[in-house]
Amino acid sequence: MRIDPMTYQRVLGDELRKLRKQRGWTRKVLQGKLQTEVSLQTLATYELGTRQCSVVRLAEICLALDAMPHDLLARVHGRIFTDAPGEHIRLELSRVVEDAQPELLPLRRWARDRLRAANARTAEVQLDLPALEQLAELCGVDTVDLMGRLRQVMTR
Repeated sequence: MRIDPMTYQRVLGDELRKLRKQRGWTRKVLQGKLQTEVSLQTLATYELGTRQCSVVRLAEICLALDAMPHDLLARVHGRIFTDAPGEHIRLELSRVVEDAQPELLPLRRWARDRLRAANARTAEVQLDLPALEQLAELCGVDTVDLMGRLRQVMTR
């Protein structure tokens, strides 16, 4: 199994933001509860998933939010690594690029661009239902048809 660092950071940031908002806190309030000085911009980049967060900093943020780091990471892993049928499909982008189905041309182009951006040959992504619905519309097929086609691509 491979990890897509961009997806992992985005999901981690999303979980941090949810946790902060559940507390009803602004970033400024969170900043005031941290042991070390962290700028508001840095907190924002963690939440947006555009900046990596060290393990120590992650633990500090979680504890300031009165949450255990391992619980937050379990939620992140649950969102990224579980395969609940019908909720998402995990794709290996290199397989999508190699597929020849004419209807999936827009998806192949997207996968090729994503691989270039990641500088990888076998990057793996997970598409949730809203993403699958948008891709199906882009490809001119219905969502169920797209999901079936993608499952075939992944089993070849």
